[in-house]
Amino acid sequence: MIRYICRGLKVFCFYLSVLALCRLVFCLWLQEYWGADSGTGELVTALWLGTRLSIQTAGVLALLTMVPAGMVTAFSRRLGQGAERLLSWLVLSVSSILFVASFPYYRQFHSRFHQLLFNAGNDDMYALLVSLVQEFNLPLRLAGALLLGYCLWRLLYVIIGSFSESGDDGRNSRVTGLSYREAAAPGSFGGFLHGSWCRGIILAAALYVLGRLVIFGGSWGWETALEWENVGVTKDAFMNEAILDDYQAIYRGYRMNNRLLACNGLNFTAEQIKNLAAARAGMAPDSDNLDDYLRRSAGGAAVAKPKQIFLLVSESYANWPLLDKYADLHIADGMRRLIAEPDTDYCPAMLPNGASTISALTGVVTGLADANLYLTTMPESFAAPYITALAPQMERLGYETAFWYAGPATWERIRAFTRAQGFQHFYGRGDMPEGAVGSVWGCDDEYLYDQVLKEVSPDRESFNVIMNASNHSPYTVDVAGKGFDEEAVRRALPEAVRKDEWLLRELGHYWYADREMARLVAALKERYPECLIVIVGDHADRYNIDKTPSMYERYAVPFIVTGRGVHKGTLLPDSAGSQIDIGPTLIELIAPKGFEYYAVGASLSRDNRQGVNYGFWITRDFIGEADRVPLEPVQIEGSQGRSFDEAALQQYIDTVRSVSWWRPKYGPVLDERLLEGR
Repeated sequence: MIRYICRGLKVFCFYLSVLALCRLVFCLWLQEYWGADSGTGELVTALWLGTRLSIQTAGVLALLTMVPAGMVTAFSRRLGQGAERLLSWLVLSVSSILFVASFPYYRQFHSRFHQLLFNAGNDDMYALLVSLVQEFNLPLRLAGALLLGYCLWRLLYVIIGSFSESGDDGRNSRVTGLSYREAAAPGSFGGFLHGSWCRGIILAAALYVLGRLVIFGGSWGWETALEWENVGVTKDAFMNEAILDDYQAIYRGYRMNNRLLACNGLNFTAEQIKNLAAARAGMAPDSDNLDDYLRRSAGGAAVAKPKQIFLLVSESYANWPLLDKYADLHIADGMRRLIAEPDTDYCPAMLPNGASTISALTGVVTGLADANLYLTTMPESFAAPYITALAPQMERLGYETAFWYAGPATWERIRAFTRAQGFQHFYGRGDMPEGAVGSVWGCDDEYLYDQVLKEVSPDRESFNVIMNASNHSPYTVDVAGKGFDEEAVRRALPEAVRKDEWLLRELGHYWYADREMARLVAALKERYPECLIVIVGDHADRYNIDKTPSMYERYAVPFIVTGRGVHKGTLLPDSAGSQIDIGPTLIELIAPKGFEYYAVGASLSRDNRQGVNYGFWITRDFIGEADRVPLEPVQIEGSQGRSFDEAALQQYIDTVRSVSWWRPKYGPVLDERLLEGR
């Protein structure tokens, strides 16, 4: 058994070496695709992260080779050896084919293997085959790949010392390395381990370490685990792609395609959507163009046009710590002080667009509500900005648009998605200072904010969306070193949870996010005195002190507007909304009268008094589950309990959901025939 495990380790190391070498050749061969600023540093980073990630791939491939072969070996050593050789030949042949194919694939799509692979079945397969033969020399490339696979296979058995060419019964064999018996002989590596149970323990420990590295993608635990979504941290798009080996790239495509397939429909007809959208717009339902019902005309600027606008979407920044009942925790003092300022207004009745960060960002970026569509996987999202997308409308108002993200550009295809939706610039983890520390999700907030202050020009009109990452597990910020008074917070907690160290860690990171946002706001106002700043949490529902929190405390996020010209009353006193209402609110605050824009949501400064998301609705006084019919309002603690029109709210919920589903999936034309076969 020990001998066989050692053999498996050799196979694993060989597979890992092949994957690493393929990555190096890929990078050097396609050097013309490197970014202008890329060099040895980016290459080393890509190779290092890629090798760590490929530990997982090599581990899986080694298991696929050795486990079935080991099961056969239990009955027949000779058949087991044959099974192992067959499986290793298959692995190396497939790896070689993928390696050879990756070059023309990247030249064609500027990407490693991706979602398009899983759409190939919908193409004309004959035409596709002809194209591969005529344009990409398929027979020659395939032959070369198989030859490469065979050479690697021969090399594998030379290295592990057991490749042989046998006669009829295997007794008259010519061995190019050590035989199984010789591998276990005294003085050999196998014999060394086999000779002592202590050495067996050492081997078991080594397997444990390797197992963790395989499971967590070259890392020791989930906190720092590498996966295809979070490894793209270099400044160079090519290097970010090169980090993925071919198998990881295919897995990425598989996951993205599954997300796309999960984008199923809602039960609305085209006629129903027309009537709902028309009623919402105050129009007659006489157009089959959905965009006609989404067109808005600005009522006139409420504040002087700001030179810079900063929209800060803060990771896991829930509203509950801002409530008076939690003031003694002192983890949200920065935003509390900001809300009290005369140039600031605040809406506590805000819902996130969804339960995750990407839902929040798609809501902010596109202006479309979460309607069971995974927008970052849909081809339509990358063809052109949606009519309701925020960045192009801000550009029409004269702003240069930029998206700032603390994490890797490859996460949820966020760079490609935001650029496709109209943002002129994207800055991710690879654009942060070299010494910026953080977690697997992104650099710490202070480094992100410093980079924003460094790069945004005071002389240019700009619109900047900023997404931070520190207030997210695994919570790696040294909050104690930054001044977090853990014991004071512990004393302020209910006695039942004072010993909950993980909760204290979470609260410490909320405190850090709050403190850094307050520092950023102060710095922005000093450096850009004509700026407008909007702050919103991306989602809540991550942690609460109460183990059974109220619906409001569990899901609500804050919405804060501050800057020149803002005052108490800038937002409606009974305003409520969700993240799709941020764009209309900004436009109505700054746009001249008559400016034409498109939106599903509405402005919290003019007429929006309700919000809806994937599962809930909210007004200033009540909250409830959106799928309950009839609605079951739950009064928000401390609210006035003002009544509302339940029928109108139900119509609003249906309108937002149906329009946000139809528009990205089918486009602007309301045609019943598009629903056939869905």
